[in-house]
Amino acid sequence: MGEIVLVRHGQANSHADNEVDYDRLSDLGHVQARWLGEWFRQQGMTFDHVLCGTLRRHVETARAMELDPVRDSRLNEMDYFNLGQALSETHGVPMPDADGFPEHMPQVMRAWHAAEIQGDESFAAFEARIVDILTEAATEGRRTLCVTSAGVIGMALRHVLDLDPHRLSMVLLPIRNTSVHQFHIRRDQMIMSGFNAVPHLERADRKHALTHY
Repeated sequence: MGEIVLVRHGQANSHADNEVDYDRLSDLGHVQARWLGEWFRQQGMTFDHVLCGTLRRHVETARAMELDPVRDSRLNEMDYFNLGQALSETHGVPMPDADGFPEHMPQVMRAWHAAEIQGDESFAAFEARIVDILTEAATEGRRTLCVTSAGVIGMALRHVLDLDPHRLSMVLLPIRNTSVHQFHIRRDQMIMSGFNAVPHLERADRKHALTHY
């Protein structure tokens, strides 16, 4: 049996209002990633293949975990800022503050899936590249680690669980920074075996480090 382990990046610059400014880890994000790397080593978890996206927050997370990954742009996040701007322009729905994402994200996912809006790429193109790299990584007898973003993880769950756009948004919303998501590989099947785990943060003195953005 093989395994794919997806890790979301550490906390990024959550005060940003554009992708460029968002794309760097906060001080806490660096610490979260370091703690996760330490936890993997304490558990004796090793990987046959390590990948990360090409975004700065992916690379910084991998480095803080003391990993030396191959960079692959297929693991890069959707551009939510552009999608939100497109939704505002076409449907009059403004970008929300942090508390408004539970209502905003389902609207973005529905409109993007229906091709009513488009950021840097279509929903179909985003989905296709995620499925492509998952299919490539799904090899029996091999454990692959991918450092990536919440949207990629959500799309992996859509692929495995056949989620519609609304349910996709519902699994995206709770994904924590440096959370671990696992899929077992058996023949040509991907079987979800873990979701949103943060074992490296489950201590009383690390509760402050449980973040979503």
